[in-house]
Amino acid sequence: MTEISSPHISYPRVMVLGVQPCDPPFRIVEIDGEMVGEAKSITDVLTFAGSQGIHIHDLDDPDVVRWVGGDKFTWAPRQGRPGGSGR
Repeated sequence: MTEISSPHISYPRVMVLGVQPCDPPFRIVEIDGEMVGEAKSITDVLTFAGSQGIHIHDLDDPDVVRWVGGDKFTWAPRQGRPGGSGR
């Protein structure tokens, strides 16, 4: 396999983890592998990144930000399926 045919795997500096079901809910933000804070909104993510000298121009760029357990619009815990066990 050559480099050209191999898939591109990015390792973005900013990682936003899944929603924590607290009151209010938040998402842990990691920069360069270290936890930098608890974000309650996109603004918090941008603020944490800026404090580390990272200027995010496109929140949908997977080379810049990785969203785990949802996207930039996911700020509430997932609800269980109706009639299901919530799995």
